[in-house]
Amino acid sequence: MKSKFKSILFVGSFICILSCGNSDDNFLTTLEGDYEGTFTVEYENDQTFSNPVEVSFSGGEFSSSTGANRFPAGGNGTYEVQNNTIQFTDKNIWTADFDWNLILNGTYNYTVNENTLTLSVNKNNVGVYKYVLEKK
Repeated sequence: MKSKFKSILFVGSFICILSCGNSDDNFLTTLEGDYEGTFTVEYENDQTFSNPVEVSFSGGEFSSSTGANRFPAGGNGTYEVQNNTIQFTDKNIWTADFDWNLILNGTYNYTVNENTLTLSVNKNNVGVYKYVLEKK
């Protein structure tokens, strides 16, 4: 009987230890820091554009660099993390002569793999906008 109880206790402890792992799928609650990487947009018409980009997060605010020909357009303002999404609220005034989806604004899905932060969104059935960033 004692042996059976020890076995049950061991199995129960083992299951408890396994369940204490990261159940958030690496969802961050803070992104504080500076990141650099590549911005890519893949339009529905099969055109793809990429450029280097830098994004900084500090105290609930973000800033993003502008790439050549506004790929990406950049942006700065506030952000909020909720589960596996980030809501960016850009505070700039923009001209109407380019694709406004290139501004870092709106809700993006994100994943984290070690020091790599990936932001992506399919906006307005125009294309997929993706940032692949390494923390500096």
